[in-house]
Amino acid sequence: MTPPEATQAGQTGRAGHSPPAVSLCRIERLKNRADFLRAGRGNRQQAKGFILLARKREPREAGDAPIRVGFTCSKKLGNAVARNRAKRRLREAARLVIPSRGRPGWDYVLIGKRDVTASIPFDRLVGDLAKALDRVHRR
Repeated sequence: MTPPEATQAGQTGRAGHSPPAVSLCRIERLKNRADFLRAGRGNRQQAKGFILLARKREPREAGDAPIRVGFTCSKKLGNAVARNRAKRRLREAARLVIPSRGRPGWDYVLIGKRDVTASIPFDRLVGDLAKALDRVHRR
């Protein structure tokens, strides 16, 4: 059975809507503790709602040079609900900003801040991440 939109607009979907934009850079998640610790020895930028750690990987460890991103919120931030909410907000901000402002071959770690990461307006969180990435790459 074909959906009603397909018969009116052809096989591409709804009329007047283009397919979503796809980022050309690959983004992977940091999962190993050693990667988080190495990122901690790199550049550090404070923002209102988070701390950004950034590090350019060595050529031998860069491989095909994807952008790698990690997220962390300690127990100081609050209970599990508060930590998960903060991480969800950081993940979404990174999904929006890092493909355009991040650089292949770099590792980024976003650290949530107590009482701020979960409560700051989201558009400000996104703007702060863009500014922090620009400051890191200016060095």
